[in-house]
Amino acid sequence: MSLEIGNKAPEFTGKDQNGQEVKLSSFKGKKVVLYFYPKDNTPGCTAQACNLRDHYDSLLAKGYVVLGVSVDDEKSHTKFIQKFDLPFPLLADTSHDIVEAYGVWVEKNMYGKTYMGIARTTFVIDEEGTIIEIIKKVDTKNHTDQILG
Repeated sequence: MSLEIGNKAPEFTGKDQNGQEVKLSSFKGKKVVLYFYPKDNTPGCTAQACNLRDHYDSLLAKGYVVLGVSVDDEKSHTKFIQKFDLPFPLLADTSHDIVEAYGVWVEKNMYGKTYMGIARTTFVIDEEGTIIEIIKKVDTKNHTDQILG
């Protein structure tokens, strides 16, 4: 089943880069930018994270919380955050529970090889926990503009 605009965002509990538990439900009353990305420290993922970092104040001013999710572990996330001075938490979904719940763990194809990986996707969730936007064609260098539209 794939998620659509108007669906309730699946509840999740994950661990951030510091091993702290993060629950979607704890952001009720705030808008959430939940972005899924393939891998820490890769060119597209770095461009996307840095674009969100550079425009973080604009997102905060509009009432958004930013959460990044990949299947990298906490240690990898910590290095990525430190290297690029990222101001938002990155969730380590090593169990694949969150990526599966959001339907972004998919079969991919590169150089004729198929493998499972994350489809770069951003879900914008309103104050009530409803998905109000799904961005599947992410422009990594201008992602904030896509979110703030």
